[in-house]
Amino acid sequence: MDVTHPEELKMIKTLKFKFGRAPGVPPEVIDTPSITVFVGPNNAGKSKVLSEIQQFCHNGKTASRNVILDNIEFENLSEDEAKSKIEHVTLNPGVGETLRAGHILVGKKDTRHQVLQNEILNALKKPNTHHEQFCRWYLLYNTLFLGGTSRMNLISAQNAGNLQVPPKNTLQVLFRDNAKREEVRRIIYDSLGFYFVIDPTNLGQLQLRFSGSPPSNEIEEKGIHDDAVQFHSRAKPITETSDGVRAFTGMIMEVIAGDPSVLLIDEPEAFLHPSLSFTLGKEVAIASNHSGKRLFVSTHSSNFVMGCIHSGVPVNIVRLTYSNNIPTVRVLPSDDILHLMRNPLLRSTGTLGGLFFEFVIVTEADTDRAFYQEINERLLRYNPELGIPNCLFLNAQNKQTVKTIIKPLRELGIPVVGIVDIDILKDGGKTWSTFLESGFIPPIEHGPLASLRSEIKRKIEDTGKDMKKNGGIELLNPDDKEAANNLFDKLGEYGLFVVRKGELESWLSQMGVGAGKHGPSWLIDIFEKMGEDPDANGYLKPTSGDVWDFMGELKKWLTSPTRKGIPS
Repeated sequence: MDVTHPEELKMIKTLKFKFGRAPGVPPEVIDTPSITVFVGPNNAGKSKVLSEIQQFCHNGKTASRNVILDNIEFENLSEDEAKSKIEHVTLNPGVGETLRAGHILVGKKDTRHQVLQNEILNALKKPNTHHEQFCRWYLLYNTLFLGGTSRMNLISAQNAGNLQVPPKNTLQVLFRDNAKREEVRRIIYDSLGFYFVIDPTNLGQLQLRFSGSPPSNEIEEKGIHDDAVQFHSRAKPITETSDGVRAFTGMIMEVIAGDPSVLLIDEPEAFLHPSLSFTLGKEVAIASNHSGKRLFVSTHSSNFVMGCIHSGVPVNIVRLTYSNNIPTVRVLPSDDILHLMRNPLLRSTGTLGGLFFEFVIVTEADTDRAFYQEINERLLRYNPELGIPNCLFLNAQNKQTVKTIIKPLRELGIPVVGIVDIDILKDGGKTWSTFLESGFIPPIEHGPLASLRSEIKRKIEDTGKDMKKNGGIELLNPDDKEAANNLFDKLGEYGLFVVRKGELESWLSQMGVGAGKHGPSWLIDIFEKMGEDPDANGYLKPTSGDVWDFMGELKKWLTSPTRKGIPS
């Protein structure tokens, strides 16, 4: 299927939110391409915004209980476009049903009511002037919300209908439209290795099956003769497949052949293998762009997001947050997310997963990541005022690559802390300047900070001792130590934290891990001494000072509404 823009007009033009990218900035208004994907940490409002969009599309009103969405702006339609869409929702009168003069019957299935033809025409031509009528008379019948249960229902057997009248459900559309059915078949085969077929041999019903071979011709699939019956009897009913396969198939069918103009899907990745989530994101983005639908999705899946971006069609990735009673909304540039996906280091460390957490902490190596994550878990359990909730821990390959992870995530508005050992002082020139840049420290301060770094490095080296292994800033006299603390305090204001005692292995020295231990061997020993059973004697619980307070400093920066270092 190509990714060209369709001729059909897409109904929703913009979404206006009740808040902006940061506290005190104007509310955000975003344009809506074919697909808008809402991401963010838990309890940020991803599912809530879908329900608020659905509610507005049903009645054209912003509910008093809305906390995210302020308004929806629609596209104006020409008279011909409006008449075409009215035909889509017009029903024939039932037995004994009388139409009043100048009225038509609109609705879908069991929902129907009479409206003045001229009034619905005006409502579709100028929906922002008549938004309540536009939504109640048209968009109500063309908006579909797909949650977990409703996704499963999409693959249920459906009435075959009267072939002499327009199709009334998705399976009827697919049964009659060879091109759409072939497109669904292609996607299912590429993803699952089976051929999607529609079985009409249970007369009056259309059922879905997966076949090991494609139908030899159209009649073998759509007929009711012996060859067709035998073909379908060899195929597996879709009801015998897994929840993930059924959900995946149903969503693909609905995006390609369903009739709603607005489709809302909550957590489409549920039950899906990561590779299927990627494929789903790619295919629904392409299909919605081709069909003219507006698709709104909330997701926790980086694979789904990657699939959407890889589709090549215009996609909005919108990050919602809610922290300290402060909500934010930010449109994330697709090019920036593409960078996260293409950079081998960022891809291998799962950096894109930061979209779904409130906070991110980046360490120099996997050993550091494991240690700080365990410290945080114990703080959350026993000393939550210092623990960092909803936090993703990532590791770089060394201190030089910490900045490579920090900067792109901060550019997406995600609070990210970097932790490095004190030997960051040894890295001058471009290495030092790019480290400062990753924290978005103003360039005018780089020169003075570089000079201070160089002088502190010299002072430590003059002691003749190793800054990492022999105490860090404790090697300095009081005045020089104050200067070093001033430097590290400045970095900390921007979320760049230095282990002032030297290195990772300087923490919890009272545990008595043997000298010379480093990296994984140190981690194994320190974890053994910390204990693994909270109910056992000797299990290490948080105290004051040491690494516990260090984590508390990280939390102060991460949770501060006035933190520095996040570009606006």
